[in-house]
Amino acid sequence: MPTEIGFLAAHGVPSGLLQDAATIAAITGVSADRVLIAHGLVTEEAFYRALAHELGVPFISHPKVSPKASYPHSILSGIVPLAQVAPAYALTPRGSQIAQLLHMRPSRGRPIALTTSSALMRAVFAIQRKGIAHQAAHGLSARYAHLSNHVDIGAPQIALLSLAAFAVSFTLVAASERAVMALASLMSPLFFGNVTLRLAAAFLPSSTSSSLLEHAVPDAQLPTYTVIAALYREECVAPRLVSALSRLDYPPEKLDIKLVLEEDDAQTRAVLEALDLPGFMEVIIAPPGAPRTKPRALNVALPLARGALTVLYDAEDVPEPNQLRLAAAAFARASAETACFQAHLTIDNTKDNWLTRLFTLEYAILFDVINPGLVEVGCPIPLGGTSNHFRTEALRKVGGWDAWNVTEDADLGIRLARFGMRVGDLPSSTLEEAPSTLSAWMLQRTRWMKGFIQTCYCHSRNPWRIFRELGPWRFIGTLIVSAGTVVTAFGYPLFMALALNAWLNDPGVYSDTIWIAALEAWSSTLFLVGLMAIAIPALVAIKRRRLWGLLPWVPLLPVYYLFISLAAWRSLWELVSAPFQWNKTRHGLARTSRSGLL
Repeated sequence: MPTEIGFLAAHGVPSGLLQDAATIAAITGVSADRVLIAHGLVTEEAFYRALAHELGVPFISHPKVSPKASYPHSILSGIVPLAQVAPAYALTPRGSQIAQLLHMRPSRGRPIALTTSSALMRAVFAIQRKGIAHQAAHGLSARYAHLSNHVDIGAPQIALLSLAAFAVSFTLVAASERAVMALASLMSPLFFGNVTLRLAAAFLPSSTSSSLLEHAVPDAQLPTYTVIAALYREECVAPRLVSALSRLDYPPEKLDIKLVLEEDDAQTRAVLEALDLPGFMEVIIAPPGAPRTKPRALNVALPLARGALTVLYDAEDVPEPNQLRLAAAAFARASAETACFQAHLTIDNTKDNWLTRLFTLEYAILFDVINPGLVEVGCPIPLGGTSNHFRTEALRKVGGWDAWNVTEDADLGIRLARFGMRVGDLPSSTLEEAPSTLSAWMLQRTRWMKGFIQTCYCHSRNPWRIFRELGPWRFIGTLIVSAGTVVTAFGYPLFMALALNAWLNDPGVYSDTIWIAALEAWSSTLFLVGLMAIAIPALVAIKRRRLWGLLPWVPLLPVYYLFISLAAWRSLWELVSAPFQWNKTRHGLARTSRSGLL
């Protein structure tokens, strides 16, 4: 019987249960105490109360810690100084530490006490709340100021944006056709690069999970996996998330799941407290601070990650049960420079209405066609907002998430590339809930486009530096997937209007010079290629995802992209008036579900 659990036999825990835990521990290569708690065979409090009794030391359920307690080191080490003389320290020993303490058999006068890991964490957060909040918001800018969007938009930026908006508006409304076509010509290289990448991706092969399943990592060699999910006012979907994460096919003793809540979110906290969470899940309450964004909440949890691998999920996510195993196998086969694998996102409530059907098509195009294609050609990719699997140390090396970027995933994908790291494609799906009303969709998409503009601004401050860091090919690819996305969204209606104008009018009316004729020919070419870049990836995505029922909706994608353009123009106003405002998307409103967890 392992020493770290053997003492429990004298405290009423059945020996058969202890023997089962010892067997699992031997198979998976973890300490037996972790098995007991993770599987819910013994509660954390019951375990440490029994250990304290065995050692003859106090058990403290609500320790009051000294200001000398440090974050995250006190929590990770399981030892914290107390705000009293005796006992002077509270411990949460694990594995061999337990065996060592039992061997030493400290006397009753020894200045230590035991507590639970959750109580220790709460105590450290209570005493270091300001420092934790500051680190979560400013950690990236403190280490890499040139890679953070933590800049205030002042009078010069407002004036520049206003001037640009006025110039575009004047050109579109009052200027001659030649001026409009000249503006389109300036924007067209990025637009053309964008559609070229989309078409190229559609003809590249996609990866499958079969090879990863053949090279599955044995349980004993699987790394500890940290799962982080940030929740805010998600009381409607929190039970579904807990259910989905509990179904993950991964040894529970090697799971480290952290649910991050905001301090003022009493409703979600109450729901989680009522669920009796499994032993491998813990709730972290992020201290209040600015900005109130998802990446700031994620940065609170990242320093506490115990896993060699870390994955991010959203509150409404339902990942495939074997996704962590596939990711572990992918990392085991990948080169050291591969820091992240992006899983495929797909919509759960597809059948709700026309908007969710088109959203499903958009996600299928992006995650089943475009992103795998970009990975094949070695181009940096803007990550999706969830199901990003990271090497934890690589994520820490690049500074975690930028709390001041409202599309933190796109920014992080480019930042990984600037550090010489690569992103791989993980052929595993995560179901998400799409907004089912146009107003909710518009708020979400406005935030995304605002974040893309922030990402472009942040990474274009020193063009020569990023060119040197990425090299010519990856620099061009980054320019296309970031600035190209923004320019395409802004210019899409203009290109459509010019092409239709050239087709509907008598060519002889406007083509009075060779230059105008060339511009008309170019706009018509972009129009045709643009339609191909919409239709062909959509058809490929439908085939790969087997979404045959969405075929009739493909002709409506050009109209859908007009709404995306509207959101892009709307984001300009938010960029000036509320640059760090996080437009919260409500979940739990779906009427249909493919997951069976509605």
